[in-house]
Amino acid sequence: MRQQKHGKPEVYANAFWRFSLALYARPGVAEALIALQDRAGNDVNLILFALWRGVVHGHRLDQGELTAAEAAIAPLRRDVIEPLRKLRRGLKDNSDPDLQALRRRIGGLELAAERRAQSRVAATIAAPGAAEDRAAAAAANLALYLGATAQSAEAAVLRRALRDFLTRG
Repeated sequence: MRQQKHGKPEVYANAFWRFSLALYARPGVAEALIALQDRAGNDVNLILFALWRGVVHGHRLDQGELTAAEAAIAPLRRDVIEPLRKLRRGLKDNSDPDLQALRRRIGGLELAAERRAQSRVAATIAAPGAAEDRAAAAAANLALYLGATAQSAEAAVLRRALRDFLTRG
């Protein structure tokens, strides 16, 4: 992994992963993220990154930061994550117990690749600057990444989950 600009290679990566797991577990969030991924081609890790930078750091991403994050994970997404996802999903309805056991292992590899992607994204950030309003920063980041899809029902689910996250932790 490349060194992060702030000199703490794993600190942000681990914090980002913990945030992602906590948010993903909230009601409706997993379904909303997967729908945005499947319907609009958005990357779940980039959505989570945009939200994390806003919610945790009060940082509004600019287009350059988002482009750097996208570039950091593009090869891993294209060459590993997407093929594993396709294979795992293709085995979903197969009743063969051996294939289902392999499907679970493929899912584990896919999750490991997602975590590596998050480490790469976290490695693109500079040390946080002055913090802004966290909810506003997260909403702005989500809108920046999703574009027109920011007005979707799935994005509304994410905004509600963020409000809950900020008020309850």
